[in-house]
Amino acid sequence: MSYLEDYYNSYDEEGRLLSRHGQVEYLTTMKYIRECLSGLSEPNILEVGAGTGRYSVTLAKQGLRVTAVELISHNLELLRAKLDGSEPIRAVQGNALDLSFLPDGAFDLTLLLGPMYHLYTREDKLQALREAVRVTRAGGHILVAYCMNEPTVIQYVFGMNHLREVMDLNMITDDWHCVSEPKDLFELVRTEDIASLDAELPAERIKLVATDGATNYKREYIDAMDDETFAKWIDYHFATCERGDLIGASHHTLDILRKL
Repeated sequence: MSYLEDYYNSYDEEGRLLSRHGQVEYLTTMKYIRECLSGLSEPNILEVGAGTGRYSVTLAKQGLRVTAVELISHNLELLRAKLDGSEPIRAVQGNALDLSFLPDGAFDLTLLLGPMYHLYTREDKLQALREAVRVTRAGGHILVAYCMNEPTVIQYVFGMNHLREVMDLNMITDDWHCVSEPKDLFELVRTEDIASLDAELPAERIKLVATDGATNYKREYIDAMDDETFAKWIDYHFATCERGDLIGASHHTLDILRKL
């Protein structure tokens, strides 16, 4: 956990989501959160790995009932500092691998928007997913975010000239799948890896979404856009973010599941 603590104690995750290019991921995720909440009058929401509260606090300030679980103390402090005490939110420290303090079937919507970035074994990934499904009611939704493999190969390995380094360190397979350890901070997957995990859950996929699509490949252009052009970019992104031929090249994806 020290690698994560060191990273999040110094990294401005909030600033990333507030940047113009980061807004694409945020707005896309919120779009699908609203879709999953449609028709529910008083939904009970859980966010596991709530970070500094970009989603949990926003939803709570809209009057929605939220339980926010976060592993890193520093992030939890920043989350709580945004609250004035009137929001219907419970913020607690906890681990995505063990939600035993939460009852079965208690939540209409469970968000797992960060933990899968930092779980490196299939067993841990399935444990986090099974816990998220367990605490969600039958018919409720689980939204799971992933970091994708191909953008790192394209931008980091080739674009930033790290090919020799990653090959010497055996950080990439013969079929160009990145190999991560906790010290590398982020676990990278492909769409077929996500499908393989889903196959072991008592849940069905509703859709897999590219939450930022091509945005991070052109972040300097996105950040320089005027408001009108950026609005058009969002329109384009929303029109293409569910296209299966593009999803695997997105930096982040959102897997939308419904519990059976």
